[in-house]
Amino acid sequence: MTSSNTPPSPLSLSAPAPLAGEVRVPGDKSISHRAIMLSALAVGRSEVRGLLEGEDVLATAAAMRAMGAQVERLGQGHWVVDGVGVGGLLQPDAQLDMGNSGTSTRLLMGLVSSHPITATFVGDASLSRRPMGRVIEPLSRIGAEITASPDGRLPLMLRGADTPLPIHYRLPVASAQVKSAILLAGLNIGAETVVEEPVPTRDHSERMLKGFGAELSVEPMADGGKRIAVRGWAELKPQTLEVPGDPSSAGFLLVAALIVPGSNITIHGVGLNPTRDGLVRVLQEMGADITKLNEREVGGEPVADLLVTHSALTGIEVPPEVAPSMIDEYPILFVAAALASGRTVMRGIEELRVKESDRIAAMAAGLRAAGVAVEELPDGLIVEGSGGEKVAGGCTVATHLDHRIAMSFAVLSLAAKTAITVDDRAPIATSFPDFLPLMQRLGAVQA
Repeated sequence: MTSSNTPPSPLSLSAPAPLAGEVRVPGDKSISHRAIMLSALAVGRSEVRGLLEGEDVLATAAAMRAMGAQVERLGQGHWVVDGVGVGGLLQPDAQLDMGNSGTSTRLLMGLVSSHPITATFVGDASLSRRPMGRVIEPLSRIGAEITASPDGRLPLMLRGADTPLPIHYRLPVASAQVKSAILLAGLNIGAETVVEEPVPTRDHSERMLKGFGAELSVEPMADGGKRIAVRGWAELKPQTLEVPGDPSSAGFLLVAALIVPGSNITIHGVGLNPTRDGLVRVLQEMGADITKLNEREVGGEPVADLLVTHSALTGIEVPPEVAPSMIDEYPILFVAAALASGRTVMRGIEELRVKESDRIAAMAAGLRAAGVAVEELPDGLIVEGSGGEKVAGGCTVATHLDHRIAMSFAVLSLAAKTAITVDDRAPIATSFPDFLPLMQRLGAVQA
């Protein structure tokens, strides 16, 4: 994990020439977390290739080791996991350090909640500010006893239920993490656990649970949502998995190529699950030249190579209903909007205020400092674009320990008259440790 005592390492990039080349982004973060967890709950050895080796996923791997699974790295992105079986998690000897990973925390809370063990979850300063109430509430209904810090934050101690109870839970807000936490808890409950989601969210958990052999059903509801049910006391079977490229990481390279004149790049093997491809669809609506090549399926997920060419973007009003399919990509969409012609309006994204940072406020402040006109809304942001002209830049932006803020402004610096400096590159390692090497391979240089 990145130490809080490590001095900050600023970063600024420039593009002296068009970006060009072919690259592959690291494995999908959401899928990587779930691959480790479900492999640890199978009986036998699973093999995972293409695993993202960012700090967030390493936190998940360390936690599963602490609860009895054997998790071993064989090579770059190549891991094997010897699972303990559903119901076989062991009492960890020490606190589970989640670093900066909200996904690790919420999903592992779900796992522990239906096992008769106790775990204490801790995290870094950023994670410790993030509320866990939305997952504490349903897991308490299952029978878990949870003692959290004020406002439902870390550190927190969770004592799993000796006799966990099945629940039928309707999500009050769209959240793939809360949905997944409940489904993972349901694996060790001797009945059917049901989650209703009013707005469909990323479905990696459902796909992977089925792949590992869980009895799971997904049915549409009359209101447009989904009813997901999992049968407990599951016997998960070990798998050989390949993790597709992370669409969230690809988003930074996509936008970089779109805003640097003359650029033409290919990003290989990008996961394009329809619950995750919102950024590509929105950018294309803004006029982005993005072509899908070699469309195929990898590990049960749709994948394609993306050919991206510099484009003149036009501001649009982004439909709020697209938010669940791209909630993590809004910071880099704000950057694309800053270079578009006209106004881009983005609403219905209040979820961004409780991410690693308040991403709406942090991005608004940084964009203003870089000379971009923005209007901050309670649930979104309005960005007045430059029409393709370079933004002023010449500022230092606070990342607030948020990897997506750091990468977004590093990309914006490529289209600035004077370089934009990110106050600390260290948070980038949580999700995309190869970000800087890949950007340099495409032609970006450290300013």
